[in-house]
Order: sequence, then C-alpha cells, then structure tokens
Amino acid sequence: MIAPLPRSPNTALKTNIVIIGAGQAGLSAAYHLTRMGYVARRDFYVLDANPNPGGAWQHRWPSLTLSTVNRVHDLPGMQFGAFASGPTVQAAQAVPAYYTAYEARFDLEVVRPIRVQVVCDRGERFRVETDKGLLSARGIINATGTWEKPYIPPYPGADTFLGTQLHTKDYKTAERFIGQHVLIVGGGISAIQLLDEISQVTQTTWVTRTSPRFLTRPFDEAAGRAAVAMVEDRVRQGLPPKAVVSVTGLPVTPAVEALQRRGVLNRLPMFSEITPTGVRWADGQERAVDTILWCTGFQSALDHLAPLNLREQSGGIVMTGRLATQVAKDPRIHLVGYGPSASTVGANRAGAAATRELIDYLGLQPPTP
Repeated sequence: MIAPLPRSPNTALKTNIVIIGAGQAGLSAAYHLTRMGYVARRDFYVLDANPNPGGAWQHRWPSLTLSTVNRVHDLPGMQFGAFASGPTVQAAQAVPAYYTAYEARFDLEVVRPIRVQVVCDRGERFRVETDKGLLSARGIINATGTWEKPYIPPYPGADTFLGTQLHTKDYKTAERFIGQHVLIVGGGISAIQLLDEISQVTQTTWVTRTSPRFLTRPFDEAAGRAAVAMVEDRVRQGLPPKAVVSVTGLPVTPAVEALQRRGVLNRLPMFSEITPTGVRWADGQERAVDTILWCTGFQSALDHLAPLNLREQSGGIVMTGRLATQVAKDPRIHLVGYGPSASTVGANRAGAAATRELIDYLGLQPPTP
C-alpha cells in the first residue's frame, strides 16, 4: 500500500528517519525502531522498490530451495521455522511469506512499490526524491543491498559476442540451456550451484579469475567471526568491501562432492577476450560457447546516494560505528547490509546497532504514545 506522499516538487513529507529497502537489514532496523516506541509512517518510513515483501528472495530461481540456500537467519522477534516446512520448499516462496507475516505482526507499514531516485543534503535534513513524491528526513538508514546492481567485468570483445550473455540475476532454470555449451564464469557459491544444475542437462565449461579455495574444515563460529573482521577492517579503511566467500572459501557440501565425482569441477583460468563465437585465452586457445553466464556477483546499490559524495578515491566508503554501519563523512547516514553486515545474521545485528546509534546521534527523544 502506498502512503500519500506529496506530489508537489516543493512539498515534502517530514519524518525523522527514512529506511531505504525492506530486506533482512531494512526490516531489522524497522523492528528495532518500533521496539523503541517509534511508529511507522509517523516517526519513520520504510521504502521498498519491490512490488511485494521478500526483498531479493522473491526474485531467486525456482530450484533454489531451503536445502540448497545458505542458512536463512531469523529476523529479530519472530522465528522463520514455521515457514520452512521442508527442505524442498522454494526459497522464493518461503522467505517472502515470512517477511509478509513479519511486516504485519510488527506494523512496519512498508511503502511499496516506491523507488528512491536520489538523496540530497539540505542542511539539517535530507531530501529524499522518489518516483511517488518527496520526503524530508533527519537521518537515513540505507538497506538497499546488492540485487539491483549485478556486476559483469569488462572484457575485450564482449560487444561482438553473437551468443547470449546472462547474469546470475537472470537465471531461472537449467532447461533453457539444453543443447547449448554454457560457459560459467565465477568462483562463488552461486556459480557452483548453477554449474551443478546446468551440467546435468548440457555441456559446461567453468572459468574463474583465481583458483577456487575449498574449505578443508567446517566453517565454525570462530571462522565466521574472523571473516567478518577482515571485511570490517576493509570498510573501516574506506576500501570497497569484498565478498565474504573470498575470505572464507567454498564449503565442501554433498553437492560439491557429487560435482567432483562427475568430473565437472575442472576449472579453467580466466580467458583474456571474448570472440563472436566464444572466448580466447592469452595463449591463443579458443573455445566456442553459446551462452556466457556471469556468476560474478553484485555491487552495493548506492547510486541514489551519489550526490552526498560519500565515496573515497578508492571507490569505498569510510565506515565507523560499533558494527561499521555509520558513514564517517556523515554520521546521519547508516549503511546496513554493506560490508560486514551483508550476510543475513550480520544484517540483523547491524540493524540493531544502526538504529541505536542514529537515534543517539540525532538526539531524538523517546516518542510520546
């Protein structure tokens, strides 16, 4: 449901805090505001570009089930278990159902679909321009994640390729590739999952920029904390955040063991250029392919914050605060789901920290009933 935002270019709906995004991080932040007594659509607004609850989960491919996805962590105050009725349940169904119930239970009053186009600094307040009208806020909690900004690295000849180029975001089913030779690019968990599916119905080639590093021991809490600390250190220095898998390595799951037995994990180094019919390596070897599937990850969707000039020359943003959610250049802005809080469990903790720090920084008084 859409809140009645003013349409006049000179009139903005005033509120204390605007949360941009209603995925795990955004909902966590909204929850903690309500626990502190703040009321949605009065003291704060949650804006979501998606047509329905569920964040990026509603767009995931049908074969991504609860048995194959990374763990879905509970949102604060409500367990996911009731919506996880079995390992074969599609993540794109279970998680949106969970988020829908969560929003209703805690009266989060998410405004959707509404797309934030730009955020500008207007002194004591931010001007938030959307495709449905204007808002004016004292603080911003940005929780837009990465799904809207897929990354495809530039390679010579990409525009000459006569086949199909897709990104993980575009993937639906393996059956569409039957009869093709599919080149899968990337060394992350999604690349492994799609390599598994597609290799069962057609010919595949797998290439990565660096040799994949498979975990030789269980990924326990200590390893998780170490990985988060490394990512956090980068963003505190203002460096672009790295994917957690680049720090942790790939888990050796039963699916990975099956791939090894089938001889599918024959990784090739990265090619040097793309040709009209395939790819070519630096030594002159070529391989003809029909489709290039780029499983090369995503970048933080922060273009709407560009007028605030938050980025350093390195391309990153210097982060501070207890869990590195606060922007050093402007402490009125928190980025949750960025850097060390990009995981579902990290987003929960970041949502709590960001709301408390922002309320304190803005000097907001507890709302009256």
